[in-house]
Amino acid sequence: MSNLDYDHLDLEIDENVAVLSINRPKALNAINVEVLSELGAAVETLRGRQDVRAMILTGAGDRSFVAGADIAQMSDYGQDEAKTFATQGHQVLTAIEALPFPVIAAVNGFALGGGCELALACDLILASEKAKFGQPEVKLGLIPGMGGCIRLPRKIGHAAACEWIFSAQVYDAQQAKDVGLVREVLPVDKLLDRAKELAGVMAKQGPLAVAAAKKVLYSTAALDSAQAGVIEVDAFAALFNTADTKEGTRAFVEKRHAHFQGK
Repeated sequence: MSNLDYDHLDLEIDENVAVLSINRPKALNAINVEVLSELGAAVETLRGRQDVRAMILTGAGDRSFVAGADIAQMSDYGQDEAKTFATQGHQVLTAIEALPFPVIAAVNGFALGGGCELALACDLILASEKAKFGQPEVKLGLIPGMGGCIRLPRKIGHAAACEWIFSAQVYDAQQAKDVGLVREVLPVDKLLDRAKELAGVMAKQGPLAVAAAKKVLYSTAALDSAQAGVIEVDAFAALFNTADTKEGTRAFVEKRHAHFQGK
């Protein structure tokens, strides 16, 4: 097991699965400039590690995943400072989305505003029965500024996203599952175990294949079928130049477990 220290994050790596926790429980794990900077640094560290094949993103404590952006810090912003903060948020969340391995959000409590946007940057969301989701920014005279207006309609559809964003309402875990945002709703004490179980299954697959599939999934989302098909075919064919594909296909023929090396 590997432990890496940050001021506002906890990061543990065990059996090819990284668990990254936002740790500001007194502030309900709210995102500020410092948290974003540490998140960005952690993501770049994980991107370069060959021993990480899946990641879980969660919040410390039992009340909040990330309650939102730190409004106390933001309240004194002018336009230039707000643009800098939102730009930093976009960069960090895009970097999370672009990681070459699966990222699971384990939402254990409040995921509001920037917290919901952070979960949206993950590949899938598991939620505890206590989880709450929402984009309540318009209640403060703001809009989602870290990808919420972009990713939310892609996850739950345009009409549902309009309702969420324009009404500023908060939704429970089952409501979030009903619109397709959440994959599973779990008891509080089962959430992290289930996230680790699922991440562990994903981490055992061919890492180059998973990375290629993830890239195709995201890069073709806005393309028509013909354009998307070209990208998928090229990605499929390119894997036949890898040792992992040779190992995986031979293992299948020889009726044994494959041993992938990410090469």
